[in-house]
Amino acid sequence: MIEDRLSWEVRAAIKRADTLKKIPASWKLSHEDLAKAEKQRDLTGSFIQGFLDADEISITSKDSVQLVQEIKDGKLTAVQVTSAFCKTAAIAHQINNCLLEIFFDQALERAAWLDAQFADKKSTIGPLHGLPVSLKDQFHVKGVDTTMGYVGWIGSNLGISDPKQVHQVESQLVTELLSLGAVLYCKTSVPQTLLIGETKNNIIGETLNPNNRHLSCGGSSGGEAALQALRGSVLGFGTDIGGSVRIPAAFNGTFSLKPTPERLSYRCVANTNPGQNTYRSAVGIMSTSLDGLELMLRADLSTKPWLRDPEVVPIPFREEVLSEYALRAKNDGTANDAALPLKLGVLWTDGVQPHPPITRGLHIVVNAMRSAGHKIVQWNPPNQREGRKIHWAFLKADGAHDVQNQLALSGEPLIPDLKEAFKLRDPISLPEYQDLTVQGLQYEAEYSDYWNSTAEQDGKFGPSTHPPHSQGPYSEFLNILNYTAVVIPVTKADKHVDTVDKSYQPSSELDRQNWEAYDPEIYDGGPVGLQIVGRKFEEEKILSIAKIVVSAMETTKAKNTSARVDSETAAKM
Repeated sequence: MIEDRLSWEVRAAIKRADTLKKIPASWKLSHEDLAKAEKQRDLTGSFIQGFLDADEISITSKDSVQLVQEIKDGKLTAVQVTSAFCKTAAIAHQINNCLLEIFFDQALERAAWLDAQFADKKSTIGPLHGLPVSLKDQFHVKGVDTTMGYVGWIGSNLGISDPKQVHQVESQLVTELLSLGAVLYCKTSVPQTLLIGETKNNIIGETLNPNNRHLSCGGSSGGEAALQALRGSVLGFGTDIGGSVRIPAAFNGTFSLKPTPERLSYRCVANTNPGQNTYRSAVGIMSTSLDGLELMLRADLSTKPWLRDPEVVPIPFREEVLSEYALRAKNDGTANDAALPLKLGVLWTDGVQPHPPITRGLHIVVNAMRSAGHKIVQWNPPNQREGRKIHWAFLKADGAHDVQNQLALSGEPLIPDLKEAFKLRDPISLPEYQDLTVQGLQYEAEYSDYWNSTAEQDGKFGPSTHPPHSQGPYSEFLNILNYTAVVIPVTKADKHVDTVDKSYQPSSELDRQNWEAYDPEIYDGGPVGLQIVGRKFEEEKILSIAKIVVSAMETTKAKNTSARVDSETAAKM
C-alpha cells in the first residue's frame, strides 16, 4: 500500500487531518477561538460551555444516572443526549487534543435507532439506553481503528493480524455495552506504550490537564479523564496496570474504579505485552460521579461476562455488600449508631513526601471521617517501593521487544520520556522470570499478613499521584496485589494555602527531587484526588465506603461554611 511507504510523520499528519474532518463544520472552532484556548489556563466549566447552547449545557451537566432516567421517562431522547456529548467532545478535542478516534455519525445513527425502538416498544432496551459511553483506545469497535497511539497501526486494529478481521473485531466489553443500550461515539488518547503516567504519542501529540494546562492529564487513560473533566463524557472505560485509571482521575478531578483484573472482561482488548499474564491489566470504569461507577458495574455484570470470557470470575453484582456497608453510616456520612463505624487506615507517606495540596487533601478526609464518628488509624505497610520495583520488572521483562516491534511498523521513534526505559534489551531468562514471580507472591503474602494484623480494617486510603511528577509506588503496588481501588476528588491546589514548607528535610535523593519539583504557582487549581483501597474483589464494598467518605466531606464542608457565615455575620453586628 502507498500509505505503508509514507514516512511516519506524514502518516500521523494524515490521520490527524482525517480525524478533524469527522467533526461537523458547525462544531469547528475558529482560529480566534483556538488561539483563545491556547492562552486559557482552565478550559473546564464556563470556558468550554461558552461554545454550547443552553440545552447542551443542561444535558452535559447531568450525571449518567440522571441521563438514563430522563431518557427512560421520555424527558430526553437518545439523539438529544448523543448530539450534546458528541459536540462537547468535538470541542474538547479541538482545545485539548484528547481523542484518537471519532465516530459521531455512527453514534447518532444508533441513537436514532434507539429512539425508534423506544417509541415502538415504550420501553428501553437496557439500563444504559441512549447513554453515550466513551472508550480508551484499546477497545475494538467495528469500523474504527485501534492504534493505541502507534503510527504503524493507523488504518487497522492493533494486535489483529488477519486482514479480513480488520475493523470487524469487537471487544467483548463493547458487545456488552451495546446490548445494554449504550451509544459509543469516540475513543480517547493514550500514551505511546501505555506505560507512562502522561498522555503523549506521535499521532496527535500531548493531551494536557484541562483544569490547569500547565499540568499533565495523567495516563495511560489520560484522554478519557481529560474528556470527562470537560464534560465531553460522563462515563467511560479505561484500563489499569500501574495506575492508569487512578492517576488520570486524580489529576482531572473525576472518579474511577480499578477492580481486580478478573472482574470485567479484557477479551479482545488491545494491550502492550499481551503475553505478560502474571500481573494483568484491569478494565476500569471512569466517571464524573460515584453513582456512574456503580451504574456501570451493576449494568455490565448483569450481562454475565464470565459466560463469554473464561478469565472473568463469576461474581454477579452484590447488592447485599453495597447495602451492608451503606448501613454503617447515615446519608450525611456520620456513623450509624446501630452499626460499627468504619475503620480506615491512612498512608501519609511512603518515604517520598506528597506535595502540600495532597497532604492537605489527606487531612480533609481524615478530619471529615473522624468528625463523622469513624475510626482512622495509621497505615504502615510493607515497603511499597519494593512492590513497585517487582511490578516494573514484569513490565520490562521482554526487553522492550513488543514495544520496539510496534515502533518498527512505521519507523516512528520512542517519545523522549521513554527513550531510556524502553531501549531494546535481552529479555530476562525463564529462571529469572520464575524468581520474579516468587518475589511477587511473597510481597502479596507480606501485604496480606500486614492487613490481617490490623484486625477489623475496612479499607485504607492514601495519596494518588499528582502532576507533573508522579510517584509510581502510590499506585503501582496495587497492581502487584490485584487490589480494588476507587479514586475520589477531594479539593484543588491553592497557591495561597499550599505553600512550600521550607523546614521540610527530605529523607532521600528521590524525596528531594520530588519536593523541589513543587511550585505553588504552577500547581494552583490542579485537582487533588485520593484513592480508597480494598482487597481483591471488594468493588461493591469500596464503592459504598467511597460514598460515605464523600458524604462526610460534604457534611464537614457545609458545617464549616455555615460556621464561617455565622462568624462573619456576628462580626458585622
